[in-house]
Amino acid sequence: MVPFLLVIGGATATGKSGLALALAQRSPGVILSADSRQVYREFDIGTAKPSLQEQQQVPHALIDICDPTESLTLAEYQRQAQDLIQTIHRDRAVMPMLVGGTGLYIDAVVKGLRIPPVAPQPALRQQLATLGQPHCYTLLQTLDPVAARRIHPHDPVRTVRALEVFYVSGQPLTTLQGTAPPDYPILYLGLDSDPDSLQRRIAQRTQTMIEVGLKHEVATLAHRYGTDLPLLQTLGYAEMLRHLQGDYSLAVAQAEIVRHTRQFAKRQRTWFRNRATVQWFDADAADLVDQVWGTACQWLDGHATL
Repeated sequence: MVPFLLVIGGATATGKSGLALALAQRSPGVILSADSRQVYREFDIGTAKPSLQEQQQVPHALIDICDPTESLTLAEYQRQAQDLIQTIHRDRAVMPMLVGGTGLYIDAVVKGLRIPPVAPQPALRQQLATLGQPHCYTLLQTLDPVAARRIHPHDPVRTVRALEVFYVSGQPLTTLQGTAPPDYPILYLGLDSDPDSLQRRIAQRTQTMIEVGLKHEVATLAHRYGTDLPLLQTLGYAEMLRHLQGDYSLAVAQAEIVRHTRQFAKRQRTWFRNRATVQWFDADAADLVDQVWGTACQWLDGHATL
């Protein structure tokens, strides 16, 4: 097997992890998670983290690599992922699979994003936040007009990040960015499902999460780390926390998780659809595994003869 990387991306609840597990039954593989919340220990049910049984069946990496009170930067994720892929490539009988729905994590590896070496600056961000988005965006137009043209005037996160990079490094964000794609071939696959089917998938997965203990997980985490923990304000956890605080009934919390997950999945679909190199597959196809396996084998045969 030539050194390569298989990527499986797509919206939440489309069955990416299940497909990767099925492929690993046909050829030994290592699954590298591309999920920005599965990197955190103890956040298991609400992030749809692979079960211990699944992790025993197939080696998994890039999950449970930092504590909930820590913050994993995109640059650190990229470094760990690139190092793991290089290690896996030394054993050409093993297939590395980058699997998940966090598009920026996948881009960091697939495109080799050059990430400005500027760590988050909480104090500076707070100062910028007090100025307000209109003022910050005006500053950005003066300091880094190229970045300003790429960032929407109502996008405070990217605006503040661009200003943060400039004030810390003394250089515009755009001069520090770029790409350095890896030299190994990449097969980028995407799973998609029609909106009605995806809605059913999301509803079923939410129901399963609740049945296996999401409420208890959130209560335990809130007791251990406090309700102001940023991760408890994310999808699935925030709604269940409001139930625990008496704001929602369990039924309302469940409905809100489904609604917000559906909105999130819509944004994910847009992100991945803008990636021209993705080969798409119907997540609901009865012969999905056979389709993907055939495509991967044919693709590998073509690269083995180069």
